[in-house]
Amino acid sequence: MRRFNHFRLAASVLFFLTASFLLAGCSTEADTGHNKPKLVLQITVDQLRGDLPGRFLERMGTGGFRYLLDNGVVYADAHHAHANTETIVGHATLATGAHPAAHGLIGNVWFDRGSGKLTYNVEDAQYPLLSADADVDKDTEIDPTQRLARTDGRSPASILVSTFGDELAIHTAGQAKVFAVSIKDRGAVSMAGHAGKAFWFSKKTGEFVSSRFYYDRYPDWVTSFNATKPAQRYAGEKWELLHDRDTYLFGDKDDRPWETAIGEFGRVFPHPYGDGGGKYFTTLLTLSPAGDELTLEFAKELIKEEDLGDDDVTDYLGVSFASTDYVGHVFGPSSLEAEDNLLRLDRTLAQLFGFVDDEVGLENTLIVLSADHGGPEVPGQLNEFGLAADYVRPEEWDTASGIANLKKRFGIGEELIDTYFHPYVYLNRAAIRERGLSQADVETAVAEEITKFKGVALAVSSTALMTGRVPNTEMTRVILNNFHRTRSGDVFVVFEPHWFINDFDGLKVAATHGSPWRYDTFVPIIFAGNGLKPKTVYRRVDTVAVASTLAALIGTKPPSAAAGGVLEEVGHQWGQ
Repeated sequence: MRRFNHFRLAASVLFFLTASFLLAGCSTEADTGHNKPKLVLQITVDQLRGDLPGRFLERMGTGGFRYLLDNGVVYADAHHAHANTETIVGHATLATGAHPAAHGLIGNVWFDRGSGKLTYNVEDAQYPLLSADADVDKDTEIDPTQRLARTDGRSPASILVSTFGDELAIHTAGQAKVFAVSIKDRGAVSMAGHAGKAFWFSKKTGEFVSSRFYYDRYPDWVTSFNATKPAQRYAGEKWELLHDRDTYLFGDKDDRPWETAIGEFGRVFPHPYGDGGGKYFTTLLTLSPAGDELTLEFAKELIKEEDLGDDDVTDYLGVSFASTDYVGHVFGPSSLEAEDNLLRLDRTLAQLFGFVDDEVGLENTLIVLSADHGGPEVPGQLNEFGLAADYVRPEEWDTASGIANLKKRFGIGEELIDTYFHPYVYLNRAAIRERGLSQADVETAVAEEITKFKGVALAVSSTALMTGRVPNTEMTRVILNNFHRTRSGDVFVVFEPHWFINDFDGLKVAATHGSPWRYDTFVPIIFAGNGLKPKTVYRRVDTVAVASTLAALIGTKPPSAAAGGVLEEVGHQWGQ
């Protein structure tokens, strides 16, 4: 009997050791320290090129970018894999994990062939704003794409696939709370998806608004927040430097000839906002760190009042900080204004993370930060370093001699080019049909002619893209990733590196993104919080992986058109 007991004991020990060995390779919530987060905080910084988080790090605090870079999984070579790097395109890609070819947001604006008009990406006449007096004031709105909207109604109807937020809501039978907030409507609507709720800033009223797609009436806390007149806190104030001027890299380069001066705001510090009643007052707030500060205050109120992260069901908050984009357009990314804005954004992020830590706990919060696109340097500045760079003027193309010869060749007396809205040329299809011409032949001829124009690197026929008659190069692959057969134009145009349009309905800006070149595709991707261990990854990754990674970590199915895999350095820490 004793020998039998020894045998049983030995067998038990062997079983225990074997089981322990096998389980050692299997990660669980207990042994990894990764409990499912109570909150997913997805931050998208508009026009945050991949090098910018670390560019001025020595003068930043410990709680913002430094917290992410020191404590997060940092992807140092992350890029968007589509050719039109605009705001809605990048936001929708990060939210859905899909390329524009699938999610449908191929540009901030596209030409609707049915109506014969340009369509703003999130406009929807069926869902007017809850605040009737918050409609876009087209006299003061300097966002050229938003000015083209035919209606002030907003919804995510144009997003053709699901977002991570949608999948989280579906997975939890609607128990997960899904929200997004931004200064820009397109930043908030895209991140909230179809199942969430979005809020954005109205420049007309200085309040945060939403549409009837999301609510029949505002929650009481939103009404109370807006009643405090948050924008008016800046009345009579100025955007001044955060530190002594001699501590700035661009401290002696405040007044540059290519910078855009808007009213009394000017192009030299300090930048006055005005008395609060001026025509451009709320617009000027968005052209400065004040835009991000307003977004932060609303986000903090949202977290508190909607009880985000207060139970065992994972909630989602998307925050899109947009001031970096506006500052980059008006002053350029290598300007004193852009430098100070980033230092102030660092402080804003630190305040957000501190608030989340107090309310939810960073150990219970999974943070992912990225950007919708990067941004170019200003041509005048590049010229000083010996690089060829300039602005392109597509409005002159239809009257160029080469296009005039094509009109004679095809017998089209009126305008052959209906319109150009970046990055697509839209041809006069009615005239092409009336003359019995081949759409493909006309597209090819126009593309060949446009390629000869100064500042143009490549022009590709949409028919060639649809039929696969393009070479298999990295450039054509990212153009295909951006192509949607019913929304894309007839010819996709790629400008030469460092060449771009700077004139938008008479408003001349310093710099404009929207190309497939690396300065526009390069963005940060950083996962942090929720017990993740720091790691820097130098492997090239694409932004479509963000949503797939979030889905895998939380346990939802991937968004319906997600094209990226799980980022293994994050997934392995969770046992994925």
